[in-house]
Amino acid sequence: MRKVLDDKDIDAVSIATPNHWHALAAIWACQAGKDVYVEKPVSHNVSEGRRMVEAARKYGRIVQTGTQCRSHRGIQDAVEFLRAGKLGKLYMAKGLCYKPRGSIGHKADAPVPQGVDYNLWLGPAPERPFNPNRFHYNWHWFWDYGNGDLGNQGIHQMDIARWGLGKAEFPKAVQTSGGRFGYSDDGQTPNTELVAFEFDDCELQFEVRGLSTNDEAGVRVGNLFYGTEGVMAIPSYTTWQTFLGPKLEKGPGGTGGGDHYANFLKAVKSRDAKSLSADIEEGHLSSAYCHLGNIAYRLGRKLQINPSTESFVNDSEADSYLTRSYRAPFVVPTQV
Repeated sequence: MRKVLDDKDIDAVSIATPNHWHALAAIWACQAGKDVYVEKPVSHNVSEGRRMVEAARKYGRIVQTGTQCRSHRGIQDAVEFLRAGKLGKLYMAKGLCYKPRGSIGHKADAPVPQGVDYNLWLGPAPERPFNPNRFHYNWHWFWDYGNGDLGNQGIHQMDIARWGLGKAEFPKAVQTSGGRFGYSDDGQTPNTELVAFEFDDCELQFEVRGLSTNDEAGVRVGNLFYGTEGVMAIPSYTTWQTFLGPKLEKGPGGTGGGDHYANFLKAVKSRDAKSLSADIEEGHLSSAYCHLGNIAYRLGRKLQINPSTESFVNDSEADSYLTRSYRAPFVVPTQV
């Protein structure tokens, strides 16, 4: 990674590391004069996301978030429909992540596999013995590296929910319940999670179901929007359908894809960050919502939020979860 960043012939990088490396890699890239495509969630914690936004602005870089639905015509049309008031006054959005996640079982610590630089893989994360259950993909289910399915698959649907509601700031409160139900294994993050975000004029709910379950209005991994004139279902990355009136009769809908990387490259060439479908600021906000939900889950209580400071209200314990203790020299700076 650092050799790539030192190469003056490289103009842009794409970051698809585990979550705990996203922020530091992106900040290093901005400091090295590279444009950045960074996968979702852009950050491992709330503070990292804001530092990434600051780095992009300070160094004048184009930084795209990997929430590709932002570039899909179908979802763009759905949001335009909502913004035009055609579903009436929106009072609730739901993000759904009903994705089967089986037990990862129990595994003992083991020698580091040949060819793995475990120190670099850990990077900002705490020093721990190597364990195969904390490595390939299963790292998602450990707080050191991942953010559970809320921040894995769920970030896509969280982003669409926030986008559809038109919320460009933190909520005023969050409350979460759930657990890792149905089996006993090494995983830490919940496989069942219900999050409620409060605003003055509406609510955003998010639900993770990793065990056997029904769908909702044909949606398993997608979104539902509720307005005074009907309901909108988004059952995929490209398709939407409305159900209007007291009898919820089928209304307008549509479908259409797009090319998120093409959008990024066009912005790289034009140097116009405003042309990005998913600028890093959007990625920070949607990722932060996932982190806020997980913090409320881990603390087991409702949390009051100050949107202007992106922190909690008179709650030092909750504030401690906004960042992490970094393992030198892999330290995300408090100021970029």
